[in-house]
Amino acid sequence: MIKPFSETVKETARKSAKFRIGLLNEAVICIAGGEAAVAKILLRDYIDSTIGFKKAAKLMGKEPQAVMRMLRPSGKPSLDNISKLLASLHKHEGVDPCA
Repeated sequence: MIKPFSETVKETARKSAKFRIGLLNEAVICIAGGEAAVAKILLRDYIDSTIGFKKAAKLMGKEPQAVMRMLRPSGKPSLDNISKLLASLHKHEGVDPCA
């Protein structure tokens, strides 16, 4: 039986810190390259596979629904919010994205 792609991503993210960090770094690259829609998908996949929206929101000082809304396909997160989210998730992984 073939697994859905989303399940493969979740399973790999749970097992591999390198993969998780890669999702975050790729989201940054996508934002810099004008691919915000792809970045939001990567961030949703990361959050769904790891800490969940409740904890991600807590790290940002936001409500879970606000984080879910900003990462929807129709979401329009501010640069401030997206940078806070990325910084929080990188910190959670224990990496400095600027290093």
